[in-house]
Amino acid sequence: MTTLYLQMTDKLSAHWRAHNNAYPRKFVLSPAQREEYVRCLQLITIPGERDMSATKHMGVPIEINEASPGVIVAVDGTEIPLQ
Repeated sequence: MTTLYLQMTDKLSAHWRAHNNAYPRKFVLSPAQREEYVRCLQLITIPGERDMSATKHMGVPIEINEASPGVIVAVDGTEIPLQ
């Protein structure tokens, strides 16, 4: 269940290494992926400890797009699939 959360974290770490610790522009998830992400947060978070609005992952904005396969948009605009 926490696969998406871990994929996003891995891609973010890889982005930091590749871009001198610069933050990517955003993550783009489908509505179903966002729901999965929220479920992941519920599993790994103490109730009341974290905002469950799921608008950011580790400081990176999350955008919802019906047609997205799930990507991270790098600082240079390159889209990198999460899977």
